[in-house]
Amino acid sequence: MSPRFPQSVYRHGTEPDVRFTLANERTFLAWIRTALALIAGGVALEVLGLALHPGLRLAASLVLIVTGMLTPGLAWLGWERSERALRLNSPLPGSLLGAVAGIAVTVSAALILLAIVFV
Repeated sequence: MSPRFPQSVYRHGTEPDVRFTLANERTFLAWIRTALALIAGGVALEVLGLALHPGLRLAASLVLIVTGMLTPGLAWLGWERSERALRLNSPLPGSLLGAVAGIAVTVSAALILLAIVFV
């Protein structure tokens, strides 16, 4: 048994081509950067105190921050599922993370638009 973490991934299948494993890791790290950007955007939107409708501005900030908080966990689950699929030589699983982030950014942008209109 391999001492590598997490066992839920590494106890299955065989070692895949290192290029695929590293690509999977880069994707995970890209989602971590995205999470940091979402959190920073949400904080900046609220802290800068722009002349926008305060309730809508706060709602947009919260959407960004909460999505930024959820993204690393979802990215980890995606990394695990993809790595396990690579080790089992199975088709790669789909991911909802792009859709979740896209919807959250769209909702936040709509709230900001409304906040601008209803100043």
